[in-house]
Amino acid sequence: MSDQFTQLKREVLLLRACVLSATLCLVIVALTAFRRPSAPTRFDEIDVQRINIREPDGKLRMVLSDKAQSTGPIAYGKPFGRRGGTRAGIIFFNDEETEDGGLVFDGKTENGKYAAGAQLSFDRYNHDQVMTLAYNDRNGDRNVGLVMGERSGPGLDTRAPQLDSLDMMADGPAKDSALRATFGPINGVPQFAPRVFVGRRDNGNAALVLMDRKGRPRLRLLVDSLGSARIEFLNDSSRVVRSFTP
Repeated sequence: MSDQFTQLKREVLLLRACVLSATLCLVIVALTAFRRPSAPTRFDEIDVQRINIREPDGKLRMVLSDKAQSTGPIAYGKPFGRRGGTRAGIIFFNDEETEDGGLVFDGKTENGKYAAGAQLSFDRYNHDQVMTLAYNDRNGDRNVGLVMGERSGPGLDTRAPQLDSLDMMADGPAKDSALRATFGPINGVPQFAPRVFVGRRDNGNAALVLMDRKGRPRLRLLVDSLGSARIEFLNDSSRVVRSFTP
């Protein structure tokens, strides 16, 4: 009888311990559920070669990288054309995981001559860039300005497979011919034509240039490197046909 009582006492104590443990677990879960989200992790300094910004579903929205780890072009989540590793900066992607602009930059001196550049660009939907803020300097031949243009021709859904095929071709006349056929004018109209330029030309002129749908300058407002101002009208052969000075 004494042994049975002792066994029963042990079972009651064990049951109490289980109930207490379950109660503590419920309290912890409840407190955790209503606790404020933890603060974002903060860093004083971080060294990386590439950071990918993604949506919760995994779609790429932005890549910040050095040159070596930079991404190549991507359309609808799939790489195409040239490989990565060519441009340091930030590349933007739209909701369909297609590249739609970016900020890239470079600059170095070789053999006593320097080359430098920076470009912020935005792409037309399903196409390449149509607005560019750029700085290009080739050892003193410097252009700085904003270019807005028109882009036509096939969209990236058609262009991406073409570029994959071109990328696999060996360099030579056949590839050059294929490139001209792919990117050349359609019915005499270039697939990309700048329409507006505002900036500083490599000849030192500050200029506002308006161009036609073939990219030919038709109206220029200039202040040259000596401070002289004029307005020029040009024909479709880019020849000045009328000019006004103060």
